[in-house]
Amino acid sequence: MTESYDPYAIAVAERVNGILKQEFLLGKQRADLAVMRKMVRSSIQIYNHLRPHHSCYMRTPEQMHKQSKIRIRSYKKTNRTKTKLDVVC
Repeated sequence: MTESYDPYAIAVAERVNGILKQEFLLGKQRADLAVMRKMVRSSIQIYNHLRPHHSCYMRTPEQMHKQSKIRIRSYKKTNRTKTKLDVVC
């Protein structure tokens, strides 16, 4: 469970972990922490700036965020009503 109790956050984190392991093979190599950090940074750079995404209409995330004509897809529900718990003292 996440700090904000948002189940979508776990799904996103697991998706990113899966991409790092499957597409960039980060789970297959043994390296020290400094090398792994560089590999993760490089993977994120490729993912955001070079790799087209189906959910971005085959554009990169960078291209989608720079344009304003195509609406960015969101899988998170935004019109949820938040309820507050009453505290009884």
